[in-house]
Amino acid sequence: MSDLFVFVNDLFVPSPDASLLVSDLAIQRGYGVFDFLKTIDHTPVFPEEHLARFLHSARQLRLEVGRSKEELLALIHLLMEKNDIPDSGIKLILTGGYAEDGYTLSKPNLVITQNHLQLPAPGTFEKGVRLVSYPHQRQMPDAKTIDYLMAIWLQPYIREKGADDVLYHKEGAISECPRSNFFIVTADDTLVTPSENILKGVIRGKVLQLARQQFKVEERPVLLDEVWAAREAFITSTTKHVLPVVAVDGRQIGEGALGKISKWLSEALSHQITSSPFPEDHRST
Repeated sequence: MSDLFVFVNDLFVPSPDASLLVSDLAIQRGYGVFDFLKTIDHTPVFPEEHLARFLHSARQLRLEVGRSKEELLALIHLLMEKNDIPDSGIKLILTGGYAEDGYTLSKPNLVITQNHLQLPAPGTFEKGVRLVSYPHQRQMPDAKTIDYLMAIWLQPYIREKGADDVLYHKEGAISECPRSNFFIVTADDTLVTPSENILKGVIRGKVLQLARQQFKVEERPVLLDEVWAAREAFITSTTKHVLPVVAVDGRQIGEGALGKISKWLSEALSHQITSSPFPEDHRST
């Protein structure tokens, strides 16, 4: 990473020289928002949606970005030109600013980084992932904040349970994973995803758009009992796309393998991102 540039407020600087003061509320109180998008072959994927969510998150936390969506996109393209990474992950961070008292909002600091894209290990899509449920509700779930305290604290617990990630729930109603949205497919091939107390991911939105072309779709509360009885389950995110979930709390989901609807949605999403051939109607397979 040492040879890459980082944008900090008004300057592009080499990453070893990129810094913020320790008085920043991101350090003092964990106060800030971010968004993450990827580039494929030097092209940002769904930048409009990511930047719209970034601006929305900033408004939720009463942070002034000071730049329009168009200006942010221009900065991203300048950073891409300087770093010249075809496939990458770009992160925009907006902090609470420097606070002398360590508590009061100040002028936000804007940081934009670019790094080589890190994708799930080969074979992960075919193998699927295992989740363990845990009772937790994120604060201000509609904003993409830098607060991942519970997700990081739970990492030993996740490993202890033989799982790959955690699925949050509150009083039996599930919400999301720390870095992805969650879907199930019911016995009658209805696609269902939680509607409340979640961060509405960009890929989640794209999957819902695609799914409505082929399936019955419901956005509503989802209970853990429904998850265990589901025919299929999967998670979605910018790096994971559509990733099958084969077990939750040690209980196998469906056949414990990639399902036909998950497969169709994965292929349809890949088509939208890379302009690959669109998958055939799932009903013909």
